Amino acid sequence: MRQGVLYVVVCAAPPARDARVLVEFAREAGWDTCVIVTPAARAFADLAELEARSGHPVRFEWKRPGTPDVLPPADAMIVAPATFNTLNKWAAGISDTLALGLLCEAIGKRLALVALPFLNAAQAYHPAFGRSLEQLREMGVRILWGEEEGVPSAHPPGTGERRIASFPWGRTLNALAETRERAPR
Repeated sequence: MRQGVLYVVVCAAPPARDARVLVEFAREAGWDTCVIVTPAARAFADLAELEARSGHPVRFEWKRPGTPDVLPPADAMIVAPATFNTLNKWAAGISDTLALGLLCEAIGKRLALVALPFLNAAQAYHPAFGRSLEQLREMGVRILWGEEEGVPSAHPPGTGERRIASFPWGRTLNALAETRERAPR
């Protein structure tokens, strides 16, 4: 069953190395999947593998004015792993990278949006983080964070590498389906 076009936005955190897992899950679920990476995530993700698995070029920077876009327009977006930096900038409306520009615009387009944070407990303790999650939720973003969402929250500083294997990629697609079911038609 065709679902539409899904943008997977990948941020610079250890699970980004396995972003292909989400691309494969999404394609199996019927999504035409495109990948956008933050500039810093380029060092974490295997761009060639993501292009091969998605069937689309991986984008990480703005296109030149007047040139056609190489990706179809998004119907929904998943941000995973979503970093402290990206979540806080997104909530503040900062659009200084392609990924953030698309995410900020997606709020106005009222796209189905899901974010799965990956950050350490010291970052999560920062007051801006909680405010950002609250603001994004008020804007309609489904944030998969904490027990109420059935996912682990922050990990101790310095232990992120050990958390890669347990990153709940599949939970994002379930949340996206739930979000789309509740959306007004």
